[in-house]
Amino acid sequence: MSRPIPGNFVPPAPVTTATTTRPRRARLWWAALAAVAAMTAAVPVATAPASAESNGGVRVMPLGDSITDGFNVAGGYRIELWQRFASGGYRIDFVGSGFNGPASLGDHDHEGHSGWTIAQIDANIVNWLRATNPRTVLLHIGTNDMYGDTSGAPARLATLVDRITNTAPNADVFVATIIPKSGADTQVRGYNAAIPGIVQTRAAAGKRVHLVDMYRALTLSDLADGVHPNATGYRKMAVAWYDALRTVPGSIGGDTPPTTAPPTTAPPTTAPPTTAPPTTAPPTTAPPTTPPPSGGCRVTYTVNAWNSGLTAAVSVTNTGSSAVNGWALAFTLPGGQTITSGWNANYSPSSGAVTARNVSYNGTIAPNTSVDIGFQATHTGNAGKPSAFTLNGAACTVA
Repeated sequence: MSRPIPGNFVPPAPVTTATTTRPRRARLWWAALAAVAAMTAAVPVATAPASAESNGGVRVMPLGDSITDGFNVAGGYRIELWQRFASGGYRIDFVGSGFNGPASLGDHDHEGHSGWTIAQIDANIVNWLRATNPRTVLLHIGTNDMYGDTSGAPARLATLVDRITNTAPNADVFVATIIPKSGADTQVRGYNAAIPGIVQTRAAAGKRVHLVDMYRALTLSDLADGVHPNATGYRKMAVAWYDALRTVPGSIGGDTPPTTAPPTTAPPTTAPPTTAPPTTAPPTTAPPTTPPPSGGCRVTYTVNAWNSGLTAAVSVTNTGSSAVNGWALAFTLPGGQTITSGWNANYSPSSGAVTARNVSYNGTIAPNTSVDIGFQATHTGNAGKPSAFTLNGAACTVA
């Protein structure tokens, strides 16, 4: 097999001596080689633009490995996320040294590096942050660490998060649990179990760090090759990022959450206004007008609290005999608790009588199955649990 000729290859001149000349066949070979090299050099090569794309919007850095880069689907979750920003009226400027994706992705910049580990990202993050000065960082990293020293991965992640918050203290950093990985679920779960504590400790210290439960947003069926998402999986990642971003004021623009959500003074039964983008509303399978029968649901609510913050993990089980299509879980937070970010549900308002509504990928709860949601909140001393829950208006038992 012949070796490919690089585009900038220039063949050396034939060597001659005073007593010998190169045969005619050799001269023809060199001429042909030079012609091939010239044609190769003339082939256009797609490259990143000389300068990063920018629309002057809020700078958001997608940060991670090949899943951020978009392996299998060029652009990955950034395609759907960009489109949701546009439909929601947000002006966003993706930043990073990478560049890829289709025309439907309005800004191709990112900081996703295929095959990279936590340590490799950590070794370069300071320079990247100084070069782009992001307002918000979307961090999904650790998948490649599941091949080696998994026990040390949480400590490496904690070091990376500290380096980001120390270098860019005014940036909101969204730290995601990593998505499922075929054949390594034990390692992935062990790593992910440490991430809420990493986030909580730093949030309690006043750092602008937020948790995104990306693991529960996808299943193995959403993977193209057991590691990287397919198109559906990337869309689910985009939804999880988008829902998390909208719960943190200023992270994607403005000083308050967008008005597509009900105001904090609205009763919990107030539906999102009709001006909300379609993607923020529950799916077309809206909550049924007839609530499930009494005792048709069970809620498990687990709190992990620290000084002035907490996370709540909520599992909602359909104990009835028919599927729930479109759901709204209502509960009242103890006084002094305020939700700052959440996952797998849209929460409104952020305190008092709260309603958690399904997002696009978990609107149906089949009989004897559960949906897991959760949120991060601040508190003023009372880190207790709600005393009662209703699902689409019907009371649930509390485990």
